[in-house]
Amino acid sequence: QVQLVESGGGLVQAGGSLRVSCAASGRTFSLYHMGWFRQAPGKEREFVAAVSQSGGNTYYADSVKGRFTISRVNAKTTVNLQMNSLKPEDTAVYYCAASLTLIPRFPSAVNSWGQGIQVTVSS
Repeated sequence: QVQLVESGGGLVQAGGSLRVSCAASGRTFSLYHMGWFRQAPGKEREFVAAVSQSGGNTYYADSVKGRFTISRVNAKTTVNLQMNSLKPEDTAVYYCAASLTLIPRFPSAVNSWGQGIQVTVSS
C-alpha cells in the first residue's frame, strides 16, 4: 500500500489561506484516487475533496466548494489542498487518503490514511 505523509498545516486567521500537501511513497501513486478528509473534536471524519487518478476529475464537499482546490502531481507523487477564505469551522485535523478502486468520498472507500495534520483557523 501507498504510504502518505501530510505537511503544511498550522494556524491562520479567518479569511486567510493555507495549503496542505501529501507526499506518497511508492511507484503506484498514479493508480490511486486521492482525497482529503477532516475531523474536528467530537465529530466524525468527513469528506473534504477528492481527485481522480489522472487529476482530470475533482470532487468537493458543499461546505468547501469554491474555497478549496485539490490538485495532484503524479510525477512528484503529491496531492495538495489549497484552502482559501478559511473559516473557524474549517478547524480540524486534515487527513490525506488514497483509494485504489473508488473515489474516496467515504472513509470506507479508503485503503490508506496519512497520520493527519492540524489546521486551526482563528476568528
